[in-house]
Amino acid sequence: MQLAFPPGDFAGYIFDLDGTLIDTMPVHYRAWAAALRHQGLAEDLDEDYFYALGGVPSLQVAALLAAKHGLPISSPEAVAAHKEQLYLERLDEVTRIEPVVAFAREVARQHPVAIATGGTPDIALPAIAAAGLAELFTVVVTPHDVAPGRGKPHPDMFLEAARRIGVNPQKCLVFEDAEPGLLAARAAGMQVVHVQSRR
Repeated sequence: MQLAFPPGDFAGYIFDLDGTLIDTMPVHYRAWAAALRHQGLAEDLDEDYFYALGGVPSLQVAALLAAKHGLPISSPEAVAAHKEQLYLERLDEVTRIEPVVAFAREVARQHPVAIATGGTPDIALPAIAAAGLAELFTVVVTPHDVAPGRGKPHPDMFLEAARRIGVNPQKCLVFEDAEPGLLAARAAGMQVVHVQSRR
């Protein structure tokens, strides 16, 4: 994996989680497929469409996937909760994206680092721990840390991460794999390293 770094002198580093630090998207895909099969999905879950939803909150993903496949679900909340349970049962399938993790470990020796993830704490924190990254990342910002509806692609989560690590947003470098996160980081006035999909 080649990481393309923008020029600049950065004082803080903020990382997305899923698809950036840890390769969770295939595991999320399998969990969503299982949850939707429970709702009557007969065909394969549309993988390209699913990956295009990277960074979108789970509740919205449930509704979008159901609509895409013509599934009449009465409670997106229940489907999303079932999917998250299935995901947590599969955490042993999650692997680290080593080039990004290695860079994070290196810069963390001299600079503050943080995670800004679209995952809720009950999903993100166990995944961070399972990947052995909890000690490295003591600052973790989730959608619960910003106003409702102000997750990615809004800049709020990255601005909150910058505030917590005490670094001017313009001096932060963000690592992201998904379009909503790329948009959010740029809206926060931050430069970005685009971590290309491992699919």
